[in-house]
Amino acid sequence: MAGSTTVELVTAVSNAGGIGSMGYSETPTEQIREDAAKIRKLTDKPFNLNFFAHDVPSNRSDVVASTRERLEPFYAEVGLSEIPQDVSKPLLTFTEERLELLLEIKPPIVSFHFGLPEAGAVKMLKDAGSRILCSATTVAEAESLEESGVDIVIAQGWEAGGHRGSFDVNHDDHGVGTMALVPQIVDAVDIPVVAAGGIADGRGIAAAFMLGACGVQMGTAFLSCPEANLSEEHLEAIRNAKDDDTRLTKAFSGRPARAKRNPYIESMAEHRHPLPDFPTMYALSEPLRTSSNDTLDFRFLLYGQAAALNREMPAAKLMQTLVEEAQSLL
Repeated sequence: MAGSTTVELVTAVSNAGGIGSMGYSETPTEQIREDAAKIRKLTDKPFNLNFFAHDVPSNRSDVVASTRERLEPFYAEVGLSEIPQDVSKPLLTFTEERLELLLEIKPPIVSFHFGLPEAGAVKMLKDAGSRILCSATTVAEAESLEESGVDIVIAQGWEAGGHRGSFDVNHDDHGVGTMALVPQIVDAVDIPVVAAGGIADGRGIAAAFMLGACGVQMGTAFLSCPEANLSEEHLEAIRNAKDDDTRLTKAFSGRPARAKRNPYIESMAEHRHPLPDFPTMYALSEPLRTSSNDTLDFRFLLYGQAAALNREMPAAKLMQTLVEEAQSLL
């Protein structure tokens, strides 16, 4: 969860017996190096560093132009007169610089979203001693990851908050739920499978084990911990969350991401016109996201479908509670 995870959250989870994960997107190399050093000072347990591995955007000029036209009424609504002409954005994908850094700091675990880097990079990371995890949202993706040499597949169900880990950009109404996805991936591959998406308490953990998973990945559940980096409006949205108040949308980034519904998301979903590739769409939506407006809401508040089950407590206490709940059920 890039931007929401912190060194404090990662180390609290790892010290409590889980595997804390630090999410990265635009974070500078030197900051990642500093974070890894801080994590190692605060824990001697395994931790994970997570990166995007998306294709380089190849935007058609007519798609960018039509998207600008679609955004004009929204810009007018918040009093913005000019839509950005420069839609270039720093690549958030896994770069050679990132690879060199990881070969230097040798994190115990490296995970990827939107697919894997090229095969040579994966081999070098494994040779350096890092375990490799990657998200899969279909059986075919999981089988591809196994062939590519990953150590563990993360079966990410439709319920998960944030960006879907699909290799290709798909429709924001396309996906497989965790309950259906996990056992099918377990049956299809011979490597361990971690279940993700909609798992919020011990019941979800126990269910995942019954489906054949070796563990679970939980994100939204930890957003309510004081160690997470969350705005008050984001935390308040989770406090008031309902089972159906999120939807998958490409309207902010260009890739499907589960976030709290708002008028902008709903309006953009009415007609499925093509949008600029990830992360280009961020350049066009950012002025709206950062605007102040009382009549139309443009906040991009990411969380999953089980957020209503969240509990506000320190990460170590949450870990203890989750383990006790799951063990009691199992």
